[in-house]
Amino acid sequence: MEFSCTETGDLLFVKVLAERIDAAAALKFKDSLREITGEARSSHVVLDLSAVNFIDSSGLGAVVAVMKLMGTTKRLDLAELTPTVDKVFRLTRMDSIFTIHERVEDVSRLYKVG
Repeated sequence: MEFSCTETGDLLFVKVLAERIDAAAALKFKDSLREITGEARSSHVVLDLSAVNFIDSSGLGAVVAVMKLMGTTKRLDLAELTPTVDKVFRLTRMDSIFTIHERVEDVSRLYKVG
């Protein structure tokens, strides 16, 4: 699984460059994000899911696992969920666990970055 990362100030933007986060990709997703967030200086990570068209329960579990791995010293927000992925987050009530931003640019403006 590939990612595109941009670190600006105290924000790390991580774009998932895959169409699916499912059982086949969940472990690689979690391991890769653990490495990316562990190496980052930023304490606020924004996961851009604009390229992801499908997520299943394993994918949801992997996103939650990443949040837990980050502990209390780092924050994980989500951005640009596609309609299908957004529906999954809302149906499972994960939208009450994560802060979800409509656009990555909204996060930058909110925290006055760039």
